[in-house]
Amino acid sequence: MADNFIRITPFIHVPDIDAALAFFEGVLGFTKYVHFSNYAYVEREKCGVRLLQNVGEDGAPPGNRRFAYYIDVEDIAALYAELKPRLDAMPPRDVHGPADKPYGQRELCILAPDGNLIVFGQSI
Repeated sequence: MADNFIRITPFIHVPDIDAALAFFEGVLGFTKYVHFSNYAYVEREKCGVRLLQNVGEDGAPPGNRRFAYYIDVEDIAALYAELKPRLDAMPPRDVHGPADKPYGQRELCILAPDGNLIVFGQSI
């Protein structure tokens, strides 16, 4: 049987869809393909993310800082070099890495303004 799975596109629950879009497009370099009032789909290369604005306390609690959104990449150094000018404008405590981890990954951790942790990782 041929490969059937294409990609995984997680939903990230956010308190403000416009602020989340600004972060994903302006800082992380994603492209917006769909945007409705409380929903957006952004993609970069073959990685898609679905952003859904919370209504009250529905959905996942925003800003939990857990490793909920992990994006595997081929070249973390190239990604970091591309993002660095924008990451340098963020609070230093909101960016960690790239750093080698004892479990065999080199990771770049970025804390979004809404408190969600976005992690890019490369196998080492």
